[in-house]
Amino acid sequence: MKADIRWLDDPQVFRVNRLDAHSDHKFYENKEDYKKQNQRLKQSLNGIWKFHYSVNALERPADFYQKWFNCKNFDEMKVPQHIELAGYDKIHYINTMYPWEGHIYRRPAGYGKEKGKGMFSQAEYNPVGSYIRKFDLNDGLRGKRIILSFEGVEQAFYVWVNGEFVGYAEDSFTVSEFDITPYVKDKDNLLAVEVHKRSTAAFLEDQDFFRFFGIFRDVNLYGIPAVHVEDLWIRPKYHPEDGKAELELDIRLSQKKKENNIQGKIKVSLQDIYSDENHVLLDETENLNNPVIQKNLPVEGSVNNEIQFRYELEESVHAWSNEDPYLYELLIEVQNEKGETVEVVPYQIGFRKIELKGRKMLLNGKRLIINGVNRHEWNARSGRCITETDEKWDIECIRRNHINAVRTCHYPDHISWYYRCDQAGIYLMAETNLETHGSWLKQGVIEPSWNVPGSIGCWRGCTLDRAVSNFESFKNHVSVLFWSLGNESYAGDILVEMNRYYKEKDPDRLVHYEGVAENRPYEDLISDMESQMYASPEKIKEYLENNPKKPFILCEYMHDMGNSLGGMESYIRLLDQYEDYQGGFIWDYIDQALFVKDEVTGRDVLRYGGDFDDRPSDYEFSGNGILFADRTEKPAMQEVRHYYGLRR
Repeated sequence: MKADIRWLDDPQVFRVNRLDAHSDHKFYENKEDYKKQNQRLKQSLNGIWKFHYSVNALERPADFYQKWFNCKNFDEMKVPQHIELAGYDKIHYINTMYPWEGHIYRRPAGYGKEKGKGMFSQAEYNPVGSYIRKFDLNDGLRGKRIILSFEGVEQAFYVWVNGEFVGYAEDSFTVSEFDITPYVKDKDNLLAVEVHKRSTAAFLEDQDFFRFFGIFRDVNLYGIPAVHVEDLWIRPKYHPEDGKAELELDIRLSQKKKENNIQGKIKVSLQDIYSDENHVLLDETENLNNPVIQKNLPVEGSVNNEIQFRYELEESVHAWSNEDPYLYELLIEVQNEKGETVEVVPYQIGFRKIELKGRKMLLNGKRLIINGVNRHEWNARSGRCITETDEKWDIECIRRNHINAVRTCHYPDHISWYYRCDQAGIYLMAETNLETHGSWLKQGVIEPSWNVPGSIGCWRGCTLDRAVSNFESFKNHVSVLFWSLGNESYAGDILVEMNRYYKEKDPDRLVHYEGVAENRPYEDLISDMESQMYASPEKIKEYLENNPKKPFILCEYMHDMGNSLGGMESYIRLLDQYEDYQGGFIWDYIDQALFVKDEVTGRDVLRYGGDFDDRPSDYEFSGNGILFADRTEKPAMQEVRHYYGLRR
């Protein structure tokens, strides 16, 4: 197969040779490596790459991936990094509008004459970043199946290894992985990545943020053991009435051999990591060739086996919550037929129960109150390329100010964030990477005649794929209480199907979507809760006093722009008046602004939307945080800390 530039114009082509999404678990060759946190099976490709910028696809160096191509005139680019923040292209902030002009770009694909042929592939302005990285495989990866993993590339990209086309992917904020085993060598490998700023995916990623592109999250290689846990689905079942629990596991194993059955054993243990002696609650060993627990699913080049376990724990467990984020360590050890350990998979899990009873959301049998905030990932110097320090600081800030919940607006976050929230007891609304605001809200008026995805068939696959990636990646995190279908995408049959997908895959969590508030015919088909934005206390009372169908939350409220947040008390008071009002998420956590050198003083100053001659722009609307972009708390944070502290 050869790469085709026309894929940029076709919403039905959103992944080519990209592997299916799976759980985000780490894996080690043995227990010793695990104890030392030595991931010898992982090799980072972060660092300095060769780079070339082109203003559009027609001017890009189309053969740059060939082994004979001379890239001596290429620049150097640090990865991960936004291309705009490395001095290329234009920095551009915009909120709801699509960031292009109507006389160049037409309506989304699927609308007759406006189908979009050449819309992005032949555009005068659609920048391209051509990346080249040479590498040798680390010793720990040689002789194994090799997976190339991109944790975040904005927005559409093609991949070649040693001159051979590997694959194509969209969806900027979820992991894209490719099996490069047929192409890779031990030494002198050539990796080429071509990133396009816009594709039909741009219609699905119309979030309120700076519109960057490039490889902005980690790039890694993984060496896959001979027998490997491909996917892990952990379902702790907690019964708050008596503290008892069960543990259900679905494990998908793969091996390179082509025998019908995987031979060997799998050991499953569960430890209380907070007890004095790491008390063991579970320690079981199962034979992998047991036909009762094994289903053979042959795939090309390997055999996959799905194994299901269910354990009733004899002892009561300690429940996980914001007040007490108690975790246990699950350890899975895979052994071959000789009894040798070939892989160790650890995962910290918690026991809790989120449920809907009547018109009330309960956590561990008690009414849930959401003292939440919407959090864009942001660093004033590196944009959405955030650091470990940023994440740790945010966790401390959130806990310090009595915030107990975060909505990952409006895309999946860095993988590490979900682990930190498990450990800190932060409730997560895990949002799918979907916002199509500009397709149905025009000049401030709802006009959905060409809303995407709506009920348009050609947008079904790419939209549902985003839900699958979100679910499969983060399904094991105890902090995830809600799946969110996305943000401000109106409603339609495809969102109904997305809601159904989440409910069927994971009936133990709740599903959220606000857009039905704008399209009431779908309110009984989408979302477990009534979710609105910026409704006044009077409007909330009106809903709750007129035969409400569902509990009420505000997925966005207290828009903290300027010297704002003065009316918070009126919302907090509702928590005492109405049991089925359950709080909300402040908009938002941190200003989106960038440090630049002031032209006059030479000092670092923060610049907001519109300050970069970016047009069209929504200007200072990029600054709505309870933190400034440098993470200094605004005076409004005093209100947050006080009122959220009243109802914890």
